[in-house]
Amino acid sequence: MTKLIKVEVAGPVARVTLDRPEVRNAFNDELIIELTGAFRALGNDAAVRVVVLAANGVAFCAGADLNWMRRMADYTREQNLADAAALAEMLRTIAACPKPVVARVQGDCYAGGLGLVAACDMAVAAEGANFCLSEVKLGLVPATISPYVVRALGARAAQRYMLTAERFDAASAQRLGFVQEVVPAAQIDSTLQALVDALLAASPQALAQCKRLLDEVIDRPLDEALIVRTVEHIADARASDDGKHGVQSFLAKSKPRWIG
Repeated sequence: MTKLIKVEVAGPVARVTLDRPEVRNAFNDELIIELTGAFRALGNDAAVRVVVLAANGVAFCAGADLNWMRRMADYTREQNLADAAALAEMLRTIAACPKPVVARVQGDCYAGGLGLVAACDMAVAAEGANFCLSEVKLGLVPATISPYVVRALGARAAQRYMLTAERFDAASAQRLGFVQEVVPAAQIDSTLQALVDALLAASPQALAQCKRLLDEVIDRPLDEALIVRTVEHIADARASDDGKHGVQSFLAKSKPRWIG
């Protein structure tokens, strides 16, 4: 039984909710373990086709829990390595989930909270959301989240906000491509549902393969090896069950089996 998150599955959609509103959903070692386990399980659940990452309360995630940070101050280097590795594995598990993951962001999203959003495939934010990579103000660096943040925010913007620790609002996050939609808080769920519906209209096999394709293509040199991999991806997709069925359904002007 989870304590710090809630996992709800309704048909093909799973909702993972950070549930520590009293500490603005700050994460600690326990929350990291729970999130990692939840995303592993949902990734392996054939009935689940889309995952929503949300949070209860006024903030999405304030970053690291203060009590956890106090404990870390006394860690040995070996303990810090193990602790950071667990955080890195959580982010990798979210990013590598074969199901599309959509973040629902409200309120403040700081430090590691940005890493959570960046590890998702897309994000919807309420107009009042604020973002901040605050680590350098504490004498730290946003290390484990950096691969995901740089990819989602862009290298130049990441340089600015990682180094200055400035806050930026939801409109700026959308302009930079970090979130895809910014809407009034009252409209966030209907906007998120539109994205979920679009994802449910796609082939589950194709979505999983498309996520692998994106991982192989983004920020990779346009060399012969990359071209070969793209050729292999489309050949494999054409030969897949969903690929054959989807093309046949299109030609027959009928709905494919993944649309209810």
